[in-house]
Amino acid sequence: MNSKITGIFNILATPFTPDLAVDWDSLRRLVNFQLEMGAYGLTILGVLGEAAKMSVEERRQVVDTVLETVGGRVPVVVGASHEDTATCIALSQAAFAAGAAGVMIAPPRLTAPTDDKVLALYSQIAEQVTQPIVVQDFPPVNGVIMSADLLTTIAERIPNARYLKLEDPPLMEKIGAIRARTDKFEIFGGLGGMFLLEELGRGASGTMTGFAFTEILVAVFKAWQAGNKAEAERIFDHYLPLIRYENQPVINLTIRKELLRRRGAIASATLRPPFAPIDAGTQDEIGWILQRVGIADPTQKVSL
Repeated sequence: MNSKITGIFNILATPFTPDLAVDWDSLRRLVNFQLEMGAYGLTILGVLGEAAKMSVEERRQVVDTVLETVGGRVPVVVGASHEDTATCIALSQAAFAAGAAGVMIAPPRLTAPTDDKVLALYSQIAEQVTQPIVVQDFPPVNGVIMSADLLTTIAERIPNARYLKLEDPPLMEKIGAIRARTDKFEIFGGLGGMFLLEELGRGASGTMTGFAFTEILVAVFKAWQAGNKAEAERIFDHYLPLIRYENQPVINLTIRKELLRRRGAIASATLRPPFAPIDAGTQDEIGWILQRVGIADPTQKVSL
């Protein structure tokens, strides 16, 4: 298996049935769909994967199902964040035992978070988890702000913390600040791919995002890597209305699941509560956006 964590990683949604059970058939279908769309790897059980709404046992079953379905075709990063550090460590160890290439960990909500507390947390985890750790920097989920100095310290002091998923705007300025301090992080963007071009320009290694049209971001990345900046710009700019619309605050996950349903990748767009539903106007606007960017049949791979 290629275990290299680089390029376009799809943050995999977790499909649910209308009665809120995990839809295992749709999960397998979605894995194969994202690989057919060219994903370099998958990141599962992140915010998009609704991991916080799932039991520990369900999370373990998702890991096993995804890794079995992937069958070594691409690397899989498993979200192992948890309020309880011991559970986070256990989830991480189970993920690697199942064949994961890395685990993604964000700090839990901390009382009066400080740099020392966050560093101590990652150090404690790394004492028992020696395989690759993706540090997740996404303050909206935990209220923890990690400065460029703190992230640099984590990279310099924790040998297996070599990856950073950065979603703390202003993204490009923070990438630049970290790059000026250390070269030990492979940095990945997110936020729906809205700043993929600029992130790559600042030295990002790719992105981890749940954007429903993975093949578009893959095409942008491949053009950029080939040195064809103009082609990367052309593709990105053409589909930017869709990227922008999908990543609306509050309802972005709801829109993404609806798009995945329209693409035939999952049977139902059901989310577990709490979530923000979308109205009939948004449903209509999704079709309008697809029409505007020239996607007549979302079930087919976008022709670029």
